[in-house]
Amino acid sequence: MKKSKLLMIVGALLLLGLFFLPLWNITLEAPQYPDAIGMDIYIDRFEDANPNDIKNINIMNHYVGMEDIPETIPEFSIFPKVILGMVALGVVFGFIGSRKLYTTWFVIMIILGSIGMYDFYQWEYDYGHNLKETAAIKFTTPDGEPMAYQPPLIGSKMILNFKAISMPRIGAYMMFLGMGLSLAASFQHKKENGNDKAPKPDAAGRPAVV
Repeated sequence: MKKSKLLMIVGALLLLGLFFLPLWNITLEAPQYPDAIGMDIYIDRFEDANPNDIKNINIMNHYVGMEDIPETIPEFSIFPKVILGMVALGVVFGFIGSRKLYTTWFVIMIILGSIGMYDFYQWEYDYGHNLKETAAIKFTTPDGEPMAYQPPLIGSKMILNFKAISMPRIGAYMMFLGMGLSLAASFQHKKENGNDKAPKPDAAGRPAVV
């Protein structure tokens, strides 16, 4: 098997790691919590970063009127199907061995990843802004507006005395590596077939004049 095909197939198969490894993580650090609390986000579930972390986050959020972190969201039934579809598509493209198909797979992954990040941002926005009127504690901004508690999309942000940190995890890095391998497959394919467009000799066997 050509190296370009192998790179494409391996790149697609790396996405299967998303079923077992966390895609993202949100962590909260504060003086009252010697050990940071947080949650890992998979393509099909939320999990405690440490035992009872999500329960403790929900207890804190209750006082400022935030909704509990749900056990499931609609995306958890969609993402696994999308990932399986992209794995299957990538493997098929790998066996076909077309540079254009390698690039197409990479572009589709970019589009899907962008949609996923936007959806994640929207979930964070709703989670941090939709507060209950019956909240026991209500904080306001210097302008007098109700304070929002939206975590950052990526990076860190201070929310009251909490430092919220949102960062990709190993599942995301495996996905990025898989996408990188699809690009490498495209370049490798060009290298392997570099002479395909070389001028062919004429009927008499003489090299064609470029």
